[in-house]
Amino acid sequence: MKKRLLVLTGGGDCPGLNTVIRAVVRSAYCAGGWEVIGSKRAFNGVLEDPQDLVTLDYHSVSGIHVKGGTILETVNKGDPFAYPIQDESGNWVIVDRSDDLIRRLNDLDIDAVVSIGGDGSQKISQKLFEKGVNIVGVPKTIDNDLFATDLTFGFQTAVEIATEAVDKLVTTAESHNRVMIAEVMGRDAGWICLHTAVAAGAEIALIPEIPYDLDKLVDKIQSRVVNNRGFAIMVVAEGARPKDGVVVSQKSKEIGYQNVRLGGIGYHLMADLQDRIDIDMRVTVLGHVQRGGIPVAFDRVLATQFGAKAFDLVQSGQFGHMVSYSRFAFTSVPIKEAISYYKFVTDDNYLLQTARNMGMCLGD
Repeated sequence: MKKRLLVLTGGGDCPGLNTVIRAVVRSAYCAGGWEVIGSKRAFNGVLEDPQDLVTLDYHSVSGIHVKGGTILETVNKGDPFAYPIQDESGNWVIVDRSDDLIRRLNDLDIDAVVSIGGDGSQKISQKLFEKGVNIVGVPKTIDNDLFATDLTFGFQTAVEIATEAVDKLVTTAESHNRVMIAEVMGRDAGWICLHTAVAAGAEIALIPEIPYDLDKLVDKIQSRVVNNRGFAIMVVAEGARPKDGVVVSQKSKEIGYQNVRLGGIGYHLMADLQDRIDIDMRVTVLGHVQRGGIPVAFDRVLATQFGAKAFDLVQSGQFGHMVSYSRFAFTSVPIKEAISYYKFVTDDNYLLQTARNMGMCLGD
């Protein structure tokens, strides 16, 4: 009798998710003795009635590695430990359905689970592992903010998309003698912003790890734009904030979504700067275009290796572990360790020092 492996994608979408799914399924097929089931929208496919599950085989995953998004769909408000349901009066309440989930997994004869997701998804994985679920994690995030892995798939694609966009802003900025502000994603980490700024040759990069001084930005801009002639490019992380200021965010109205929504710093920053200097400025918010589209070759290779390694962990019974890429090697770390710290850009980061050496203003 074949063993049954459940695969799911949780959290935000990310280029390379389908590549991981394909690698897991193909690895299981080549190993023999396994049946792979996909759960739609993270664990929701198991928890919903009727259940929304799909059989994944060698042929059903053919060609999906070049597609963005995820064939299993995804959701960032389906935490089985804090699951939103409507009570008899129609009000939304949050309940713990983890025991119900485990019963359903047992009823489905699931022998192991591969959970592909970021920090929030892996925190769920750890809780389920502590309750006895045979689970393996695969790190996914365009933000590259997961501790214990040097890289996450999707990050390089996001940087490529952002860099291409900023490259286009350079020509229009130069033509109009403008300051262009490009707002990029990253939540509380500045990896996308820093890599994009260096790749695109920006004059200013503002990351969450370094609260900025508005005076420093004014000085840098004025060194580039004299008598309204000249231009400057600023790449700003959505989590950036001024000294003694706060991150621009708003509480989500979506039921079950636990994070605040970041975004808007670009326009706030432009307003603050235009109170100080009379220079033409424009803001471009890249937003979710960074999450979509075809994964670049680097991310496809990384995601394929992650998926193959995840199945290796399943076969060897290394449950409660997450796949990790460290020092050019594919290994694994306990999920508990992977979620114990948040991977910020540190002061001694080499790329940060490179940016400084190139004369880039980081707001400090």
